[in-house]
Order: sequence, then C-alpha cells, then structure tokens
Amino acid sequence: MSETTVSTPTPTEQPPAPRQPRNGFGRTLLAQEYLGVLIATLALVLLIGAFHPRFLQFDQLMAILNQATYIGILACGMAFLLAMRELDLSVGSVYALTALACAMLTTAGMNPWLAAVLAIVAGGLLGLFNALLIQYFGLPSIVATLATLAMFRGLTLALSDGTQVLGPPVDDPFSQVISGDVLGVPVTGIVLVVVVIVLTVVLRATPFGYRVRSIGSNPDAALFSGIPVNRVRMQAFVLSGALGGLAGVLTIGYLGAADPNTGSGYELLAIAAAVIGGTSLAGGKATIVGAALGAVLLGVVASGLAYFSVPINWNQFATGAVILGAVSLDSAVRRRRRARAGSGTHL
Repeated sequence: MSETTVSTPTPTEQPPAPRQPRNGFGRTLLAQEYLGVLIATLALVLLIGAFHPRFLQFDQLMAILNQATYIGILACGMAFLLAMRELDLSVGSVYALTALACAMLTTAGMNPWLAAVLAIVAGGLLGLFNALLIQYFGLPSIVATLATLAMFRGLTLALSDGTQVLGPPVDDPFSQVISGDVLGVPVTGIVLVVVVIVLTVVLRATPFGYRVRSIGSNPDAALFSGIPVNRVRMQAFVLSGALGGLAGVLTIGYLGAADPNTGSGYELLAIAAAVIGGTSLAGGKATIVGAALGAVLLGVVASGLAYFSVPINWNQFATGAVILGAVSLDSAVRRRRRARAGSGTHL
C-alpha cells in the first residue's frame, strides 16, 4: 500500500487574513452621494477665507445660510421629482406667487400666520395643477411646467400690478420670528435644516419615498408591480409646490414685502443644486442633504465673488462654471465607481 503524502501550504499559499471591518460611521459617510459637494463647499469657504478672513466669521457664514435657504427648500422638492425622472420649471413662479398671496392676505387684515398657512396650501394646489396637466393631457413635465412658469409669473405680475406689495410690519410677531435667530443661527436656516431632516426620512423610510425611487429606477417595472405611478407623481408635484409656498412665506417674513419679479431663475438654480448635491438626472436616486448643500455651495460662490469685487454681471457665468465643474466631477466619480463595481464582479 503506497504511502500518501500530505502537502502543507507554504507561507505564500496561506489564505489572506480577513480584512478588519472599517469604522461603520466612516464607511457610511464615504458612501454618501453628497460627500463631494460637502468637501467642495468646505474647501471653497476656506480658500475664500484665506484671502478674506472676514468671510470666515460666524455672522457672514450665517448670512450665506440664510440666502441659500430659499433655493435649498426648492431644491429639496426638486430632488423628489428628479428621482422620478420628472421636472418642475414653475417652482420659481410658485415661490413668487405664494409670497404675493401671503402679502396680499396680510394687507387685507388676515392674521399673518393664517395667511402663511393658506399660502403654503396654495403652493400645493399649484403643484397639483401641474400634475393634473401632466396626467390628463399627457404632457411631458418639462412642457407642462414651462407653460405654468409663464402662467404663474404672469398672474403674479397682474395681481401686483408690477409693483411690490408690503407684508406684515417689521414689529409684527410673525416678522420678528421669521427674521430672528436662535443662538445666532437664522430661523430661516433652522427651517431649512428641519425640512432636510423630515424629507430625508420621507425619502428613505416611507412607502412614498420607496415608490418615488422605484418609479425613477424603472417606471415600467414599478407600474407592473402595482405602484400607483400617477398618484405618486401627483403627490410629488404637490410636495414641490408646497415647498415653493413655504419658501415664499419665509421671504415675506424676512423681507416684509413681495416683489413680483422675485424668484426669476430659481427653478434652474434649484435643479442645479439638486444635481450638484448628488441627485441623478437619470432617476432612481436622490439626496435631500445634497440638494441643500448644493444650494449652500451656490450661495458661497455668489458671496465669494462679492468679496473679490467681481462685477455682478459675471455672477451667472461663475455659477454656470461651478455647476458644470461639479456635475462633470460627479459624473467622473460615478463612472469610476461603476468601473470598480464591474471589475469586482469578475474577481
């Protein structure tokens, strides 16, 4: 009977030691879609502060947060629509019209808080109008909301007669609360943070959020699986309109007047903020935190240009350049991630 030789693996043949698990929080942070815009925002703030230390003072940073609040709130609603492969070009006009409605109701003697609630409801109804146009006339959202952009803006100009309409006086409790601060942080900024937290939970931990992402990932499969696509689309547009109303109400409380031309171009800035923050134009994925951070980044750019005495005529050019750079970088990162994921499947 022959002797059986049992070979032992050489040191080079030993199986690799298992990798130690990374820190859970760090791994979660690195996986976030908004990490790039967060790093870019912090880097830009520090860069501007290196040349102009005044830029890093707390009150200046809070002023930027306040300015970014209105675009940020609109961008949060836009993120839901983009995740569904939809678009709302009327949010800037909704913002202006609801601000005007709040100011006019207050001027007529209504309690400002009640007027604010009605303005937000009006914003939701304007969003519902958009959804009904899309659903019952079969219009693409970009076409329907392009039409309502002009309609809502025209209504705002007609109702205001092209002039500013005063809202509550500065000594009214409504104005004092909205324009106030808590430990130096503007109330408007706190509202933005609350909106981000609530909508993040809605997007990530509710059936509505799951349906929004499912529809954006594969509309046909979502419909086949029984998801009420039309109803979810309607809810998303109502949400977007209501957030436009909220932004308009905050404007009245902070500025004390409604300008019929306010919010012009905000729809494009809201889309840009959402995309910069990591929301995919291809649908199926959105980040509410990233949308708000995208708005803050745009605010930092605008304020930084003022510190460097760049003529205001160059603001749009600089904003466009930042959007192009951020989206290009995001696209490159996504391609690299897909390449790594593809190579990993063949190991």
